[in-house]
Amino acid sequence: MELKLLKLLGSEDYVPSNVPELLSQLGMKPNQQQVLQSLLKTLEKQGKIVRTKGNRYIVAKEADLVPGVIQITRGGRGFVQPDEAGITEISISDRDTGTAMHGDRVLVRLDVKPGQTDNSGSVVRVLERKRTQFVGTLQRSKQFLHVTPDDPRLPGAIYVSEPRDVGRKPNVGDKVVVEITQWESKQTAPEGEIIEVLGPPDEEGVDMLSVLRHYDLPLHFPKNVLHEAQTIAKSRPDNQPSAQECAHRVDCRPHNVITIDPDDAKDFDDAICIQKHGDQWQLWVHIADVSHYVLPGSALDVEARKRGNSTYLVDRVIPMLPEALSNELCSLKPNVDRLTKCVEFVLSKDGSVVSSKFYAAVIRSKRRFTYKEAFAAIQVPPANETEQMLHDAHAMAQKIRHHRFKNGSLDLDFPENKIRLDEQGKVLRIERIENDVSHQLIEEYMLLANEAVAGRLMGLNRPSVYRIHESPKEKRLNDYREDVLSHRVPCGNLTHRPEVQKLLSKLGTLPIGPALKIGFLRSLMRARYAVEPLGHYGLAKTKYTHFTSPIRRYADLVVHRSLFDKVELQVGIAKQIADHISTTEKNSSDAERDSKEVKLYAYLKAQIASKKPQPYAALVTDVRNFGFFVDVPDLGLSGVVPLSAIPDDFFIFDPATRQLTGRHTRRVIRLGDNLVVQIYKVDSFKKQVDFMLVPSRDRPTRQDRSERQERRGPPDREPRQTAAPRKPGHGHKRAQKRRK
Repeated sequence: MELKLLKLLGSEDYVPSNVPELLSQLGMKPNQQQVLQSLLKTLEKQGKIVRTKGNRYIVAKEADLVPGVIQITRGGRGFVQPDEAGITEISISDRDTGTAMHGDRVLVRLDVKPGQTDNSGSVVRVLERKRTQFVGTLQRSKQFLHVTPDDPRLPGAIYVSEPRDVGRKPNVGDKVVVEITQWESKQTAPEGEIIEVLGPPDEEGVDMLSVLRHYDLPLHFPKNVLHEAQTIAKSRPDNQPSAQECAHRVDCRPHNVITIDPDDAKDFDDAICIQKHGDQWQLWVHIADVSHYVLPGSALDVEARKRGNSTYLVDRVIPMLPEALSNELCSLKPNVDRLTKCVEFVLSKDGSVVSSKFYAAVIRSKRRFTYKEAFAAIQVPPANETEQMLHDAHAMAQKIRHHRFKNGSLDLDFPENKIRLDEQGKVLRIERIENDVSHQLIEEYMLLANEAVAGRLMGLNRPSVYRIHESPKEKRLNDYREDVLSHRVPCGNLTHRPEVQKLLSKLGTLPIGPALKIGFLRSLMRARYAVEPLGHYGLAKTKYTHFTSPIRRYADLVVHRSLFDKVELQVGIAKQIADHISTTEKNSSDAERDSKEVKLYAYLKAQIASKKPQPYAALVTDVRNFGFFVDVPDLGLSGVVPLSAIPDDFFIFDPATRQLTGRHTRRVIRLGDNLVVQIYKVDSFKKQVDFMLVPSRDRPTRQDRSERQERRGPPDREPRQTAAPRKPGHGHKRAQKRRK
């Protein structure tokens, strides 16, 4: 019926019609009017059709109307990703977003202008709210109570009535959860009601509870999900699969299989083994067989799909699966039997793939390495067979890595930070994590497996979910190129990949390089999931998916089923899953960033209160007439040094050279300068951090690299990339997940 209706509305001779006329044109009986009205209502909500004056219906596309999901920036601008594949992103000015909020499904009217190259438009209708409940601070004006949302992308104030039946009486200044009940137009403030009182913002635990509520992250699993997980676990009393479960699998238990993970990891998704055979090498990449235990349509599967992925907050993990599976039966722990899905490679001595095959296996890991342990073992001669295999695996991984960059992969790695908290939830220390050879060892083999699986699925022509990273827009690259040239750095045509690689290599040798590299990251698209195998720009791979982390990502679980199950996934369902998990991934990434920031802001405020602020090395990333922006690697934050925080001189801004010059000292501040700063001001609500310069004698000493400890690595083992912060105060070290 839906296809028939859409075909009618899209026909060339169709004249906008009302319900009775459509009944007649479709050959339906009068008593079927309610069925038709229900269908029209559904299609209208989906944005496929539009009801015009006189209650007549037309196809949305005919009126230049496009449905999609809107992302709102902190500056108020909107960007809509259309539902229909092939339509480029639509930009929306801050005055044309209407009552749309971040993540809503909206209907956009395109601006059609002669010679226009970029899509722009305005929101004409909100089709579906992503969410209606938000965290904010309760405040009182002379006449009204209102809540100021924590998220600056939301309206400035939500008017509320006196709260009732919320468990505890809120005070002005408390963190609360508010539900928007009415918002008619952008010219009026939204109205809502308080549904939960979290407490004073400085009360222990309120900061993280605010993050959990804001991003709608669950604290517990439903009882039926826990019951199902416990039933599976208890049916295997020795916490190992039965002999019957292992019977029809390739037995890899005699192999020298190892895992390498962060020191605080509890769920081990992947394991490897490598052996030499003549002039060739045999490589086994084993991935936890979650699909054996989590069946389609089960309570576990429904909850895992809803969550989309595990979320790693600074003080806790919100897992995709209950611990009975994620940390136990599925986790590839040493000295116990575990079920896996395996990609077995034959590699040439130079690291090229000769062949690959895919099968279900059973393993018994011989040793669990942390990244630190693996790195230390690689630096010295091997002491036993297992360490010899680790050395062989490292040597082969570096050859594969060399091939990857030779084939066009981009080096977008930045060091990351791991925040360690004390028992009271306060920042104890911040550790700098380098992407050293122990990380690269596992990273290369996971990339190899992801690529091989994508190629296999494409060869079989089976519907699935792919990991895609689309090429950046040519205009963004050209704008970035002009910026690079303005700093007198040679730069070719960046639409040609070799020129991008040449530039990134050049930037690695320049003082200004890191700052300009951040600018390049700003020009890139966000990686996402899709049913179309569009390839991965950053990795320079035409075939790519996610296969290696099914404990932590629903995408990988879907890919396992697509590759090994007999029942094929329907394309429509695959698209729904891809869209949903792209959203949950973004939600988790934002939550992880915010969880870090609330702890860092409290840490920096304490420094200000103590009047003993610490000095930090900083890199100048932008220069303006009011001050200059800096990236502070040891905090994982960026912020601004306002000129008002430099009392001993008056600085003049030269827009041509984009540099500041002190009128009295003649000191010059330009992009790429390395400075030493300390905290000056923290605005938790605006999520902004201001720094000030400190004398060079207070320059901090860096920790010795050997003492740096790794944090939880990226769940997909892709090269860790980071995006520049979108606003001063936004840590960008976790934002690498955006582009993977």
